[in-house]
Parts: sequence; C-alpha cells; structure tokens
Amino acid sequence: MKILIAGAGEVGSHLATLLSREAQDIVLIDRNAERLDILDSKNNLLTVCGSPTSFETLMEAGAGKCDLFVAVTPYETDNVLACAIAKSMGAKQTVARIDNMEFMLEDRRDFFKHQGVDSVIYPEYYAAKEIFIALNHTWVRHWFEMWNGEIILLGVKLTEKAALVGMKLKEFGPLGQKFHVSAIRRKHDTIIPSGDDIILAGDIVYFTVKKEHTNELRELCGKNEKHIKNILIAGGSRIAAPLCSMLSDKYKIKIIEPNAKECEYLVANCPNADVICADSRDNDLLVEEGIHDMDAFLALSESAEQNILACLMAKEYGLVKTVAEVENIQYISEAETLNIGTIVNKKLLAAGAIFQRMLDQDSSNSKCLALADAEVAEIEVKERSKITRAAVKDLKLSHDMTIAGLIRDGKGQLVGGNTIIQGGDRVMMFCLTGAIHKFEKLFN
Repeated sequence: MKILIAGAGEVGSHLATLLSREAQDIVLIDRNAERLDILDSKNNLLTVCGSPTSFETLMEAGAGKCDLFVAVTPYETDNVLACAIAKSMGAKQTVARIDNMEFMLEDRRDFFKHQGVDSVIYPEYYAAKEIFIALNHTWVRHWFEMWNGEIILLGVKLTEKAALVGMKLKEFGPLGQKFHVSAIRRKHDTIIPSGDDIILAGDIVYFTVKKEHTNELRELCGKNEKHIKNILIAGGSRIAAPLCSMLSDKYKIKIIEPNAKECEYLVANCPNADVICADSRDNDLLVEEGIHDMDAFLALSESAEQNILACLMAKEYGLVKTVAEVENIQYISEAETLNIGTIVNKKLLAAGAIFQRMLDQDSSNSKCLALADAEVAEIEVKERSKITRAAVKDLKLSHDMTIAGLIRDGKGQLVGGNTIIQGGDRVMMFCLTGAIHKFEKLFN
C-alpha cells in the first residue's frame, strides 16, 4: 500500500515510523530538510522536501498514485488544501488532521467530502474520548468495545491479591470459557501468550470478555469499580475542552492552568468547569482546592514528566482514578510500571485512526486501537478470504498475532481452536507492532 504523509511533526513522524515497520510504501513530505534527513536515516521510507500544499511537491511525491494520503501538518487549513490537491490528482483516500471539534460532527462530512477530504482526525478529540471511557471504567487501563459492547477487550494491571496471579493460562478451564487472554504486557514487553504462560503480579493482562461476564472478571482481578463524581484536571491542554464537552453536568470539574490566555479560552469553552489560573505543581494549592475530595485526577499538561509525577502524587492523596497524558512514546513503557493509572497518548490514538483506513477503505467496517507496541483491530471478514478456509487452530497464524473474539449475526463470542471464521463476521485481532499488514493477506 502506498501512503503519503504530509507533515513531519510529532504526529506525522510517529505515523511514518510506525507505518514503515508495517512494510508499507511510505513517502513523507515536509518543508524541514533536516527533520526529514533524521527520519530517512532511521526508517525504511522516502522523503520529499517541499510544501505539502504545492502541486509540484505533491506530483514529485506521487500523490496521484497513492492509496492513502494523510495530511497532519500543524495547520488544519494546509491539511484540507493538501488533501484537496492530492484528491484532484487521483489519491484514492485522503485524511486531514483538524483542530476543531465542530468538524468531527457527522453532518460536516459532506462538506469535507466536497473539498476532497474523505475523513478527518482530531488527535485531541480521540484523547478526550479515551479519558471519558477511562472515567466510566475505573478498574481497567484500556477498554475497547466491539459492536456496542458485545465483545470487550480490556487491559488490567494485576496485583498480588488477584485470584489469577500465579496461574497458567491452561488452568483457566475450571473458571469456564468466559474470557480469553489475548496478550500480556510484562515490564517493557508485550507477549502473545501460550497455555504454559503464567500470570504474574504487575502484569497488564489484555482479556477478551463478553459484556455479561465483565463483573465476574473484575472480581477475579481483585478490582473494585468506583463511581466518579469530582474531577480535578491539572493542565488545560487542548484535550481539556473536548473532554469537558463530553462530560455532563453530573460531574464537578475543576481545571488548574497557569497560562492566563489558556484560562480565558477554557472559561469560554468549558461552562461546566471551574477554572483556576495557577500552577498545579503547588501541593499547597492542590490541598486548598480540595484534592482530598476528588475522585479522579487528570494530568494533561504539555510535559510528560510533569504529568507522571503529578499522578504519582495524586495516588498518595488516595484518588480512585488517575490519568496521565504521556506524549513521549519512549516514556510509556516505563510509566506503565508505575502506579499512575491510565496513560493516554494522542499520537498512538491518531495512528489507530489511520490504521482503520489502511484496513478498509470504508473505515466504518473497521476499528483500531494502537498501543505502545501492539495494535487491536476490528475487521469485517470478506467472503472467501483466507481466514475462512480452516479452523483457527489450522490457520497457522504467526506468533505475533491472535484472534481475540468475533461478532456473528450481531452476537459476540469468544474464539477457540475449533472456531471457523465465516464471511460477514467481525473479528477482533490483537497483534504486535509490525504485524498489522499481515491482516491484508488473511482478510482479502
């Protein structure tokens, strides 16, 4: 698949690196030659130095022959224009990064289609949505639903008190076929486990489960579900405003932000929140603002280090749920070993949105979640595709992927070795980074 990425900023650079590992044909366009040279030397991709909104540059990059054109410069007007030009040249699918939540509304799609933009991505909106989910499921690190929750993949960090700790996966039989272990995140590695693997304290375990068995699984994991009412947000980044619009008036929200201009924006755009213009690193201030009475603490400043330390501090105050925005991807692995709760990275979330377009031209037929070193994808099975030709145990899947569950006729079910996938099924796949391109061979 030939993919052109316009913009080598933080999102574009990460996408280019990630997609080049997926054995895709990647061309990266940017005005900054030095930045391109660094990425070119580290990844298997081509680079073109020039303006993403230049006809000449896009022609040189081969925009007219690309399968997917992704514009992720810092400027949404440039992104829309770049997509319009690429589409006029013959690009099959175009995606533009935008910075306005209004553009995410369903009734705006026709407008963007008319401009040559097939779909839009707003990384901060995806981050806000991820935090919203985390606040509604306080006992998990990740929560990914298929088909209105018929099948759920969730990641849970286990402590010594979890009943599953010390058990081999093949010993789960007496517990009933109510959940499936898709992957285990152990220290700095993610593994696709076998029956002889043992669950250890400190593991983040990714379970596939049907909705009706989630409470039973929660008890086996030694977790309690807590109700969130009072939320303290440290740092009024661009994630804060879309998050506040998602949270109804049933939540009491307080935002602490040191920048006066940002505070003015938050006051205007977050009517359901109290905004305090101050430095959230001041512990005395946090006590004064009632951190002891809060249920959830969200660290959303621009500094990953500050957010990690803030969540560690919040845990000491006894908060039920903490969320840290960690934009430095190299920090995520280390942060997961600490007691800081849910970690959100908007670059990974944007990557998941792009993977959707890779997996299916009609992105409504697919859904993808990108983790630190793995991906979870929901894909619709085509008739007579390779994955339908034998039982799962005979498909000879590579060791870097597993089938986590499926939806058939609107009903969720777990997958065993004797399961035969059928055309029209929606399948949840879990794979390590660098393996998602193998889906094309299975599903086409």
